[in-house]
Amino acid sequence: MLTAVVSDLHLGALAGSDVARGDIPRGRLMEALSGADRIVLLGDALEVRQRPLAHLLELVRPFFEALGVATTGRRVVLVPGNHDHALAEPWLSRLRLEGTALEPESEWPVEAGDGVAGRIAAWMPDAEVTLAYPGIRLRRDVYATHGHYLDLHLTVPRLESIGAAVMGRLTGRGRDCASAADYESALAPMYAFLAGLAQGAAPTVLDRGGRASRSVWQRVNGDAGLGRLVLGRLAIPGGVAALNRLRLGPFKAELSGEELRRSGLLAMGRVAEALAPDANHVVFGHTHRPGPLREDDPAEWRSPSGIRLWNSGNWYHEPAFVRANERSPYLPGTVLWLGDSGTPRIDRVLLGAPA
Repeated sequence: MLTAVVSDLHLGALAGSDVARGDIPRGRLMEALSGADRIVLLGDALEVRQRPLAHLLELVRPFFEALGVATTGRRVVLVPGNHDHALAEPWLSRLRLEGTALEPESEWPVEAGDGVAGRIAAWMPDAEVTLAYPGIRLRRDVYATHGHYLDLHLTVPRLESIGAAVMGRLTGRGRDCASAADYESALAPMYAFLAGLAQGAAPTVLDRGGRASRSVWQRVNGDAGLGRLVLGRLAIPGGVAALNRLRLGPFKAELSGEELRRSGLLAMGRVAEALAPDANHVVFGHTHRPGPLREDDPAEWRSPSGIRLWNSGNWYHEPAFVRANERSPYLPGTVLWLGDSGTPRIDRVLLGAPA
């Protein structure tokens, strides 16, 4: 069986950065997926946090109808992430009603009444649609999850990781989660709040909130100037020191692509050890940085016990990380491939596509 993994489409994003809704990128993606026996959408397929649900579904319907045509007779697995956590809600509600703890890997068939996932399945009537959460075994030795649980261990002071730390404190979980149920208890209330906010808040407010982290990142990593000096040497170190004094850390006062990669891999290593300690490979998305790439240090891409980490990249244009005419590792357009044996393979299908 040949499996294609695609993560972080963020379909319906307010800024129009969800490149897979464009004709050329969508066409290239569908062409690539036509060779797969199973397609896994590994989290953040939908941008539920930025639009009212009815409007969002209207916008993304053409993408899923095209995907349904491209995947006729095959299985499409939806794995929710932090931005589309609402996809999992019908199944999580059933587990709560049954008093059953969330396991690291579960997969359920999607039927017409299963909320947003059910609506998506109706647009792909000739494909077998399932939902897996928080992860799925793609092969006996390969586990896949979106990777949003890593925010609880991230030392880069992004808003999401700060929010995760606060939720960890409020729920009494802290950063020491040992199971999928622990992570979910700590983080699910935050995801529900942010998704609920999108149903009533003004688009300008949602857009401003979505740009907050990006604006800080661009100022710190952009050209030299007073704003960069104030943020980099005064505001961020002072804010990080305050967070650490409140025992929300440890956070570091370093905002760079290198630190985000390093910190994200260390954090994902902890999640991999908790959710799939017997796996040889763990595939995730979330950080939007595919890898390991040719220039990467393979030792960075391993958990403490030696699990190999693989990131399936993104289909979302992020100007804070990708500048014009730059061959950035954060460029959108990645598909990760997995066969019946061997290691995963990263295919950057949009390299060379028109800007």
